[in-house]
Amino acid sequence: MAPAKTNYIAGRWLSADSCSEFTSCNPARTTEVLGAYSRSGHAEVALAVAAARTAFQAWRKTPAPQRAAVLTRMGRLMEERKEALALQMTREMGKVLVEARGDVQEAIDMAHYMAAFGRMPTGHIAPSERPEVYCAAERVAAGVVGMITPWNFPIAIPSWKMFPALLAGNAIVFKPAEDTPGLAVTFVQMLEEAGLPPGVVNLVTGLGEEAGAALVEAEGVDVISFTGSTEIGRRIAAQCGGMLKRISCELGGKNAIVVLEDADIDLAVKGALWSAFGTAGQRCTAASRLIVQKSILPAFREKLLHQTLALRMGDGADPGVEIGPVINRKQLQRIHEYVELGRHEGARLLAGGKIMQEGPFAEGCFYLPTLLDNAAPGMRIAQEEIFGPVTALMEAHTMEDAVQMANATRYGLSLSLYTQNVSRAFHAVQELHAGLVYINLPTSGAEIQLPFGGIKNTGNGHREAGMAAMDYCTEWKSVYVNYSAGSDLVRAQIDTCPQ
Repeated sequence: MAPAKTNYIAGRWLSADSCSEFTSCNPARTTEVLGAYSRSGHAEVALAVAAARTAFQAWRKTPAPQRAAVLTRMGRLMEERKEALALQMTREMGKVLVEARGDVQEAIDMAHYMAAFGRMPTGHIAPSERPEVYCAAERVAAGVVGMITPWNFPIAIPSWKMFPALLAGNAIVFKPAEDTPGLAVTFVQMLEEAGLPPGVVNLVTGLGEEAGAALVEAEGVDVISFTGSTEIGRRIAAQCGGMLKRISCELGGKNAIVVLEDADIDLAVKGALWSAFGTAGQRCTAASRLIVQKSILPAFREKLLHQTLALRMGDGADPGVEIGPVINRKQLQRIHEYVELGRHEGARLLAGGKIMQEGPFAEGCFYLPTLLDNAAPGMRIAQEEIFGPVTALMEAHTMEDAVQMANATRYGLSLSLYTQNVSRAFHAVQELHAGLVYINLPTSGAEIQLPFGGIKNTGNGHREAGMAAMDYCTEWKSVYVNYSAGSDLVRAQIDTCPQ
């Protein structure tokens, strides 16, 4: 059998030089192999970087409205094929169909949002202190962007990174997660169909420790954009720092929902259910801590437990299923180890806590939605990211106590608070330390027109989406033009100083 040609370099689909491959499987039925993909390394990354550097020279000079037109066509293609993309996503990474459609819709929205910037100003003009001198500043493309993306949002997150970079005039080398290579191939095929010139986007499939590491190390890559774990992000950031390479990291979260005594309990329970168990808890914005004031904790616990037990788990392609599988068996075991650790630390298991291995679940990676009670702020389950369908109830006495508990982790991505008191709501907006703050809403639900990202160990200060979308992949260029007819030298801060 011929080796898989899943690397897209300089407009050609190629296999790895070694002909090595890896496979992608359906996490709902791990015996179902979805495809074989090139297992690439330094050689393939070097080719991709060289192709990107060559293509960058013409792409950066392409008028921005023409670059935007490619994004518009891409957005329309995704609209036409939304259902097919969603079905492919459900098979490859497991999220239920309604969530997969939402993942694709985010990419559609980002395509059209960024395309609109194709005719927007790219900088500003400022007055000069010198006569007949023009002063302006503009954003220009940084060069070649290396993208390393995760499996949990396999269409949306590449779009957040790629579309702003393309609109700005950058060229790209894209290394997707090894759990979702098929969607990356489809995504790049659609960009090709949308009219993107050869070499502007290059795809290299492979493992993180091989192709991903090679991309970080590669000379000729000006920017690395990485979404993944804090541990790996810290290593990548240190390596890029030594090379004076720009780095944008979007990392982990340990998000919380605070429910105050005056909250609408039914609304808060719905928000907690979605935040904790949406995408089987495999979101960086998932709420794995539920901090509830003591007076309403019994009622909240009872309602949440009842609805947790009623959740239907199974293959995400089944429209009646609410929770699909987790991504792979390694993650399945990791989740279970955290639940057992929580019980050992003193938390009480109310629901779940089990790897499903019977009947229709036998071939998949299914973990029951898990609810723990009596969690304390110092427990590891209250401090470390689990990335699975697990959440823990924590008791708070006052609003101040609850906010302090919410802030008391090394992460700062998404925090939510439920209250019907407008004064408390705005106090929470001021005091909750996170990049995303929600009032009477779940911790998941960011919209593409606002910046997305976190503080503390959640990232290194960059944001994706919104008006900040192009910050990570552009440089400021300041321009001064002397248009006077005279031959006298006029110096700034010297000739204009008062005598």
